[in-house]
Amino acid sequence: MTTPESPTPTTQANAARFREVYTRIKDELGRLIVGQSEVIDGVLAAFFSGGHVLLEGVPGLGKTMLVRALADAVNLKFSRIQFTPDLMPADIIGTDLIFEDESGRKTFRFRPGPVFAHLLLADEINRATPKTQSALLEAMQEKHVTVGGQAHPIAEPFMVLATQNPLEMEGTYPLPEAQLDRFMLKIKVPYPTAEELHLIMDRTTGESEPVLTPVVNSVEDVLALRRVVREIVVAREVRARAIDLVLRTHPDHPQSTADAKRFVRYGPSPRGVQAMLLAAKVAALLDSRYHVAAEDIDRVALPALRHRILLNFEGEAEGKSTGEIITGALHKAGYDS
Repeated sequence: MTTPESPTPTTQANAARFREVYTRIKDELGRLIVGQSEVIDGVLAAFFSGGHVLLEGVPGLGKTMLVRALADAVNLKFSRIQFTPDLMPADIIGTDLIFEDESGRKTFRFRPGPVFAHLLLADEINRATPKTQSALLEAMQEKHVTVGGQAHPIAEPFMVLATQNPLEMEGTYPLPEAQLDRFMLKIKVPYPTAEELHLIMDRTTGESEPVLTPVVNSVEDVLALRRVVREIVVAREVRARAIDLVLRTHPDHPQSTADAKRFVRYGPSPRGVQAMLLAAKVAALLDSRYHVAAEDIDRVALPALRHRILLNFEGEAEGKSTGEIITGALHKAGYDS
C-alpha cells in the first residue's frame, strides 16, 4: 500500500491535475463573482466530493449567479427550479403521462422533471412547503426517483445546490431535518464589503459582463477528479478527531460541552463525520498533501455541522446558534479553530 509520505507518480500526477483544474475553475468563477472566496471554496469542495450544498443569505448576494457560473465552468447539464408555495413534487421529479398510439392503445410514459440534470439549482428552496421540499430527498441520497413504483436513475455526476433566505424572512418554511442532513455543507453567504460593492457595480452596470470559458471537457473528467479526492488517506487518529468533535455536540454524550447539554436537542448524524472527512480531503489536496491533517478537520467543521444540530426550546429562546455549539466543542477538545 502506498503511504502518504511516498505517493506513486500516478498519484502525484493526478493530484497536480486536480489542483490545476480547481484553480482554473475558481479563477473563472472569480471573473464573474466578486469576493466570496470561502463560499466558492466550499461549493467546489462539495462538487469534487460528490456532495450537495445549501447556500444561505439574503436576496441579491449572487447565490444564483454563482451556481449558474459553476455550471458554465464545468460544462455540465444544468437545470433550475424556482421554489414557490404552489410548487408540487411532480414539478420536480416528473410524472407518468398517458400516451395513445395509432392503434388506440394507451400506455404510461415517464416524463422526467428538471431534477434530471448534473447540476440542479433549487432556488429559494425554503419558499416551498415541506412536502415539496421532501421531493428531493430520494434524489439527493439514492441518485434516483421513484414514480409509479418504477425507479428512474439520475446520471452522475449529480449535485443539488440549493439557495435559501434566512428563515425569519416572510414567506419561508424551515427545511425538514432529514433533508438538511442530505446537504454535505451549509455555507452562509456574507454581505460584500464597500470595495467589493464598487467592483460589483463596475461589472453589472457596464457595457458587458464577463463570459466564462469551460474548464472541464467531459463528465468523465469530473468523475476522474472525484476519484482523486477519495484516494486521499485519513489516519485513524485524524478520523477519531472528527468523530470526537461530533460526539461533543451531542447532549447525552459524557464528553459533551455544557452548552450542548443545555441547548441542544439532537446532535449531528454520522453524515456529519462523512462531510468533514470529504471536505478535509479536498483541503489536503489543495495544500499538496496526500493525507488529511487535524487542522483540515477543524477548518471544515462549521459548514459541515452547523445545519445538523437541532437546538431545543431553551437554545432558541436564548438566541444560541449552532455555530457557537460547534466552536465550543472545538475549544473544549483543545482544537485550534
